[in-house]
Amino acid sequence: MKHVISTTTAPGAVGPYSQAIEANGFVFVSGAFVPGGTSEQAEQSIKNLLAVLEAAGCKAEDVVKTTVFMIDIGDFGVVNEVYGKYFSGECPARCAMQAAVLPKGALV
Repeated sequence: MKHVISTTTAPGAVGPYSQAIEANGFVFVSGAFVPGGTSEQAEQSIKNLLAVLEAAGCKAEDVVKTTVFMIDIGDFGVVNEVYGKYFSGECPARCAMQAAVLPKGALV
């Protein structure tokens, strides 16, 4: 059984996908394009993630795994600095990687 999670406090889906799906006690959240430079995109992306999680009744401390895509792995330090403002202590497992292209020209 799955349940669609959506909120107006984060960007809506721009294609045939959901902001999030809850299934078997897990919440899977989609990413969303946001304008700005690397730091701004990382910051807003995490704020959007947390807004969707809140709609699902969750918070940052509940996150067990994240995936971060960036156009330039050289921006890892910038993204990591922003990420550390929202996840500390018992941080989620994370995969961070460079992608050749992200939708809508996103950097993160």
